[in-house]
Amino acid sequence: MDDYLSENEQWERFLGWLKENGPGIIAAVVVAALAVGGWRWWQAHKNSTDLAASTRYGEVLQAFNLGNRGHALQLIDEMQHDYAGSPYTDQANLAAARVFVESKELDQAAQRLGAVMRDSRDPELATIARLRLARVEISMSKPDAALDTLGPAQAGAFASRYHEIRGDAYFAKGDKAAALDEYRAALLAAGPSLAENNVLNLKIDDLRGATASARTAAPAASK
Repeated sequence: MDDYLSENEQWERFLGWLKENGPGIIAAVVVAALAVGGWRWWQAHKNSTDLAASTRYGEVLQAFNLGNRGHALQLIDEMQHDYAGSPYTDQANLAAARVFVESKELDQAAQRLGAVMRDSRDPELATIARLRLARVEISMSKPDAALDTLGPAQAGAFASRYHEIRGDAYFAKGDKAAALDEYRAALLAAGPSLAENNVLNLKIDDLRGATASARTAAPAASK
């Protein structure tokens, strides 16, 4: 009987505890269930949105390939409204910039590239846009703007391209010594696998000869 009463007392205590804490436990379970359900809904929504944006991006590329630039740009405008922040929208703008470069509409290309550089949520796409914008600015005879766009040379996967484009900007400014330093840094950053970069080597060889000639000419001119 004592054992029975002990168990009974324990049960009564449990019921009392459940009565006191039950609502909180139920609320926690409900919140957890809603969180899981909400996460699954968000993932499904995101996957659906990504698929739609990818499909629209494919339509943009097809329109450009068919020479229907007006339709392609209209689709990109729709993407910017419907899928703002999507990497597919960024890539569509990069594609538009390439088309504008090919048609010598450099101002339009610069606008598209600048938008991706500033607004993209993908650091790699933003960096690609930055590098391409700097090249466009060099083509627009704005080497100082290109250097401002690039900022300090970056390490990592894009280091070689950063240095090379900085070299092109300095060359456009007439600073051959700085250009040579950047080209050498670009070749070093490229690593052994890209050490035979013919374009870089040609740039370095040309500038090495030019800077050597300038050094030998300077003392002769002073006599």
